[in-house]
Amino acid sequence: MSADWEPGHRDPWRPPDDDRGGGRRPPSSDDGSNVLGAGRVAWLVAGAVAIAAGTALGWDADALGAIVTPPPYIRAALIGLAVAIALVLLLGALNRIAGDPEDAGRARAGETPRDIGAIIRGVRFVFLAVAALAAASGWLLGHPLPLVVALVIAGVDVLETSFLLIVVGLRQGR
Repeated sequence: MSADWEPGHRDPWRPPDDDRGGGRRPPSSDDGSNVLGAGRVAWLVAGAVAIAAGTALGWDADALGAIVTPPPYIRAALIGLAVAIALVLLLGALNRIAGDPEDAGRARAGETPRDIGAIIRGVRFVFLAVAALAAASGWLLGHPLPLVVALVIAGVDVLETSFLLIVVGLRQGR
């Protein structure tokens, strides 16, 4: 067995140029390398709350009926607002997924061409747009199922992409 594969060969918190073995430095709060920042934890909590709200709303028929069938002018406003939000989210997703036009030049030069975090956020925007359209269809049809589905889509997507962004942050911190 070579020394590179032995367990405990390297201390993961020592710098790579240290005589005692390479690794990475522990994250500190003053250098901006904190992967689990308040914003990422807030997104995780928001995703969990959306899933819990969708589940709770699905069990309470009276509350669900009040949310699904408000007066017609409020329903029309909610439909329009949800469609507008979906369009804004889709435009934001296209911008993030398309990336910077200068990325193609960097890819040819051998540099890292894309920011994977931006792509993940773009995918998040696509799923949030789908959730907004599902909510709009729920108000349009006057049926509660699309609203519950919208909350579950949004919650699962936010949780999933938040975890992906944390993993990407950990991987880039090496």
